[in-house]
Amino acid sequence: MSDTSLPPNGNQAPNGGAQPPQGQPQGQPQGPLLLNLQYTKDLSFEVPGAPEIFTTLREQPRIDLALDVQARPLQQGGNVYEVALQIRADAQANGPDGKPQTAFIAELVYCGIFTLNVEQNLVEPLLLVECPRLLFPFARNILADVTRDGGFPPVLLSPIDFVALWQSRRGPDAAGQQPANA
Repeated sequence: MSDTSLPPNGNQAPNGGAQPPQGQPQGQPQGPLLLNLQYTKDLSFEVPGAPEIFTTLREQPRIDLALDVQARPLQQGGNVYEVALQIRADAQANGPDGKPQTAFIAELVYCGIFTLNVEQNLVEPLLLVECPRLLFPFARNILADVTRDGGFPPVLLSPIDFVALWQSRRGPDAAGQQPANA
């Protein structure tokens, strides 16, 4: 018996290594969208009124959220992009004097590196709808953890309609248009 193991199809390359399966180019990513990497690019959590805010806080803070999606190519003319999901949460609560005060500010930029293998007319919706949809659950979890670890109830973001966000960025005319081949 030989020490060399063969792939299930029994093919062996001249150099002794296994050949890739027929019909699959070597080194090519499969599918139209590939998530190569995801990471926290920037994370900030501050409690400007600490420690007093913890002794005077009598109610759940009101949280204002801002969300944005940015995408940029990593190489000019390439098919690899960085997509950044930017979330800012500003929490306000009434102080002992009844005036609103900042409870906390959380800012997160969560990114992914994506490879797209699609026609040019599909690049924008993939980058601004599908890519952030894949990143969102991880960003949501990070924001909930950081607010909870900061001494406040966790901020639990509701699901985001990235299609509506994308259409609102494109303007009222583009939102009602149908693709030419539909």
